[in-house]
Amino acid sequence: QVQLVESGGGLVQAGGSLRLSCAASGSIWRINDMGWYRQAPGKQRELVAAITNGGTTNYADSVKGRFTISRDNAKNTVYLQMNSLKLEDTAVYFCNAAIVAYRGSFYYSGDYWGQGTQVTASS
Repeated sequence: QVQLVESGGGLVQAGGSLRLSCAASGSIWRINDMGWYRQAPGKQRELVAAITNGGTTNYADSVKGRFTISRDNAKNTVYLQMNSLKLEDTAVYFCNAAIVAYRGSFYYSGDYWGQGTQVTASS
């Protein structure tokens, strides 16, 4: 069974910084793309940033220059460094990963989500 566990959310003043972490665990053979999404109240979930296994990154226009996504493949962990936080960054942030897992000699692909972590930027 594969799990994604997030940490690092919280309350911060606008202009401040937070770092989110998401660790994958379980019977993992390979992790492909990893990413962070967010969902604000009354809005659809949106992609914030993504990173491939090789390290290629992609960002939403609204966070470019402020957020940085990175990953440690040895630790099966993805990070999101968030600087210069704005009020509109307030949302629940979800980690996502495309993972090839195994059970015995059987391999299977899946799209996995973390439980979400609240990020609140206050004035």
